[in-house]
Amino acid sequence: MHIDQKPARPVLGVFWMVVTGLLFVGVTALVKYLGPAIPAAEAAILRYAIGFVFLIPLVRPMLATRLSRRQWQLFTLRGLAHAIGVALWFYAMARIPIADVTAMNYLAPIYVTLGAALFLGERLAARRVIAVIMGLAGALIILRPGFREIGPGHLAMLGAALVFGASYILAKMLTDETNAAIVVGMLSLWVTIGLAPMALAVWVTPSGEALLVLTLVALLATAGHYTMTLAFAAAPVTVTQPVSFLQLVWAVALGALFFDEGLDIWVIVGGFVILGSVTFITWREAVLKRNLRTPPAPATKV
Repeated sequence: MHIDQKPARPVLGVFWMVVTGLLFVGVTALVKYLGPAIPAAEAAILRYAIGFVFLIPLVRPMLATRLSRRQWQLFTLRGLAHAIGVALWFYAMARIPIADVTAMNYLAPIYVTLGAALFLGERLAARRVIAVIMGLAGALIILRPGFREIGPGHLAMLGAALVFGASYILAKMLTDETNAAIVVGMLSLWVTIGLAPMALAVWVTPSGEALLVLTLVALLATAGHYTMTLAFAAAPVTVTQPVSFLQLVWAVALGALFFDEGLDIWVIVGGFVILGSVTFITWREAVLKRNLRTPPAPATKV
């Protein structure tokens, strides 16, 4: 072990990942409570505008950072793409069960694996191909086309997971070239800019209650990303990744207890299949001692 390498603390890592899952479930509950009363794009921009307050310390480093034209283009592309994904996520959250949104969000790491092969030249070994196929099969188990109605909310969530996957690939490229804090700050800035025209087109005056709910959403989401960072610092992703499944369990319980959403066993099975495939891909990357490309399941959250 290198002298400057911190020892792994798996129990602490699991603890922080459990906390992360609870915080993100709180985010979904609040957005679900808000419902369609506030248009999706407007709710999303208010969440990011309020959340940007927590990132004020990053403004000075952002202004002082010299970026190349290519980096500016990548930041812009990522921010605008992520803005679309966030709007789709808010739209889906207000229209389909919490468990469906949570389970389908696990697809984002699968899309990252495919994107890394298509755009970054990564080799897809046979085992990873099988894992990707299993992940996509998990999505089919959740959606069950022909056996249940697939509404606009489900289609929106499929699109959101795809866009979040693309956003994560761009983030990995930018993190290799610049400071991670700058990547986070630029995302919030560009997502707010990207959501502005969509929000203005459907703007309604939000109530005080709606602003309070969205403030809590921003606070919990920011805290969730922070505790997730603590989890990754304490233990390898291969340890913390399986803990992400608990978030689906809590989402199912939350939907049943507070939003009168029935228990759909196929959503749980599909979510388990997807997360299992993601965990396998992550484990294989660790075994091969490669630079991890597959993100942990919560890393693509809003």
